[in-house]
Amino acid sequence: MFHTGAIDGSAVCPGDTEDAMKAHAVVFTNNNEVEYKEVQVPEPGDNDVLIELDYSWISIGTESSYLRGERIRGEVPYRLGDSRPFPIVAGYQKTGIVRAIGSAVRGFEVGERVFAAISKVSGMFDAFGGHVDPAVTPVNHIWKLPAGASPEDYCGLVLTQVGYNCGMRPSLAEGDEAVVIGDGLVGQWAAQTLLHRGAQVTVLGRHDGRLAYLPSPIRGVNTRTTGLSDALAGRRLAVVVDTVGDMGAFRAIQPYMKHNSHFVSAGFLGEEGTVDIQTLRGQEITLHTPSGWTAERMEATIAAISQGWLKTSPLITHRFRAEQAAEAWKVIQSGKASCLGVVLDWT
Repeated sequence: MFHTGAIDGSAVCPGDTEDAMKAHAVVFTNNNEVEYKEVQVPEPGDNDVLIELDYSWISIGTESSYLRGERIRGEVPYRLGDSRPFPIVAGYQKTGIVRAIGSAVRGFEVGERVFAAISKVSGMFDAFGGHVDPAVTPVNHIWKLPAGASPEDYCGLVLTQVGYNCGMRPSLAEGDEAVVIGDGLVGQWAAQTLLHRGAQVTVLGRHDGRLAYLPSPIRGVNTRTTGLSDALAGRRLAVVVDTVGDMGAFRAIQPYMKHNSHFVSAGFLGEEGTVDIQTLRGQEITLHTPSGWTAERMEATIAAISQGWLKTSPLITHRFRAEQAAEAWKVIQSGKASCLGVVLDWT
């Protein structure tokens, strides 16, 4: 059984009807085609929580690769012969208010504001998605927000956790030099985390507008106008974090890495992510390959945002109503350089 009421105030019991519940979602219906439309979601089960959304955060890099049909799930690229990955409910992160809880759920109450990762959907290429309201979400994909917290600060929590994870992975000593490849959100949060740990951080990007969001004293370098030899001259790098999947950039940076340094590879490489271990061995470079999230890292990221040193909402450049999702994606696709954090408002 399901406790308390649905969003309309009626009781929610999985066995009451054979029909799925109705919801609205951001759906990728084909390559580069986006619709805000009515979808079906399964009746909640005993281990599910029903959430009414307030905000969801678009993960531009990951969601763009789904929108282009380049991947079918997680780190799995689309290959010729695979089923085309459409239609699919985009995304994997949002905040909202608990409206009902399953009978086996403990630790949550109706009315609490929470973060939710992926939620259940019906009739799609994948049975899970992010931008869907109401959201029928397994309890292990939900975290409470701190009391009085702004939900916008946490609605991109999975992606924030990726950047946090990139910055926490390598061993680091106070004053070590670190380079982050990529000026997107993961690069921004990886750089913030490395700075918090005491590193001297340089971010290599291609967009002056994005680099301008880096907090002092992080150094931003536009590689369109400044060569790597000039940007890294005289540096002995302890850490290199690649957030965009650019092995060519890593190979160009590798000569500047010192002995016993660390390479963190977090960008989506499709089928091109080949590393010759022998080229790492001479410098004893440790390779880290973070992916996805863990409950422990999600909790640590919530704490970092709450403590104030991991900044999220200052990186929001665009806000759209949820029903304007197609317009949001037109802006992202036509002006990616100006987009950093893009949030959908479901209130």
